[in-house]
Amino acid sequence: MFNSNGQSKSSKNQIGIIVGLDPGMTVGVAILDLSGEILNVDSFKEASRADITKHIISYGRTVLVATDVHNPPKMVKKMASTLNSKIYFPYRDLAVSAKNELVDNYIYPHDKHPQTRRSREISDQIPQNAHERDALAAAIHGYKKYQKKLEQIERRTQNLELTPKMVDDIKIWVINEIPITKAINITLEKLKPNNPSTGGFVHDDVVSSKSFINGNNFYKEDEKLPNTSKEDHITEISPEIISKLQNKLKSQEKQIKNLKKKNSILEDDINQYQDEISQLDNKIQRIQYEYSQNILHQKEIATKKSIIRGIQEKYNLEKALRKDLEEQLESIKRIRAMEVSREAAPVKIIESFSRDGIRDATSSRNLKSGDVVLLKSSEGGGSHTATLLIDLGVKAVITTDKMSHPAKEEFERNMVPLLEHENVDLKMTDDFGVIMIQDLNREIDKWKNNQEEKKKKEDRNKLLKIIDDYKAQRKRSSDNL
Repeated sequence: MFNSNGQSKSSKNQIGIIVGLDPGMTVGVAILDLSGEILNVDSFKEASRADITKHIISYGRTVLVATDVHNPPKMVKKMASTLNSKIYFPYRDLAVSAKNELVDNYIYPHDKHPQTRRSREISDQIPQNAHERDALAAAIHGYKKYQKKLEQIERRTQNLELTPKMVDDIKIWVINEIPITKAINITLEKLKPNNPSTGGFVHDDVVSSKSFINGNNFYKEDEKLPNTSKEDHITEISPEIISKLQNKLKSQEKQIKNLKKKNSILEDDINQYQDEISQLDNKIQRIQYEYSQNILHQKEIATKKSIIRGIQEKYNLEKALRKDLEEQLESIKRIRAMEVSREAAPVKIIESFSRDGIRDATSSRNLKSGDVVLLKSSEGGGSHTATLLIDLGVKAVITTDKMSHPAKEEFERNMVPLLEHENVDLKMTDDFGVIMIQDLNREIDKWKNNQEEKKKKEDRNKLLKIIDDYKAQRKRSSDNL
């Protein structure tokens, strides 16, 4: 019976394999041999662990069970325990992009590496879904962990006349943390004649095509036979040797008989274990179903919680907005009351002397013509910014710091009073100020008088300059005569 790669079922079961697993409702399985060839990529929907185990062991002896996440899932741990193999996991979870690149570069290599090229030519096992891709990525990642050592084993055993099975066994030992040199020496030691572990015979796996058996002796094809006939050669074998061989044959027959009995017992044990596995698989399927139902329930709860959270956030936002509007309305009402009383004037606050600051004050404090405003900060404002307040028709501007010269000139040119904060009796309440109208008018009149005096002084200086210029011109004219 042969598989798709031309291997017999019996021989295939002897090779070492690396298994990549992607657990879940659909289980992805990928199988590589120890030369890196892809033997199988498949996925199983709602399959029992027993079925997956049978599928895996049909390809060989599992040496490594690989996963694509740093914390191996329980199913991977259980499969590794069932298959009596090591677990390989990356130092961090493999990203989807990394898995795609890993699989694509392995199946369609760009470096023309002989090993990966052979995998492409022989195997048409291309992942058909994400589960198979993840499983194959895990298997490839696990293989690459040991690839250099495995290729080193192939180079070092190339001229040792070892069978592929022996080389494969060496690879299995090395993956199980036995040094390469020690594993090779153990194998070579077993091949030596008179070795107790081989019963004094050369291992039949190393009998090459260049050797044959003649009677009870072993010869190589290029070795010259004694110059005797076959009959003469046979008569040279002593009766003691024949007796020893016969005794040994009987011992081996007895050993075979005992092994058959032991094999029968083991088969009974296997049947019993398979029944237990089937029962456990049924239990696992039931638990997985309950778990999946619980996950769906939890997802539904999480979705509803998310909706409730969104509604709560929207409610809090609307509540804060309403509170802000109510505060603004209350502030406007108080300002209106003061305006009606005609005893005190509200002073509306502008946070910053900028376009945005003036726009915000206009919106939130109902800034309009005839208002008195307080600039908390005059920094950054120029003549264009001053023009915005002038165009609004403000009655006066109270400053807390030094204003830029261009802005100050623009206010003075348009006769908008600039009052310093220290010179006015300003009472602050909540988000606006209050100034008595009598005090305000007095300060405005004082500012206007100062401006008139300043203008008179400037006019006088201009007149004196004109006179001086005229005198200087007359002098130059007389000097020329």
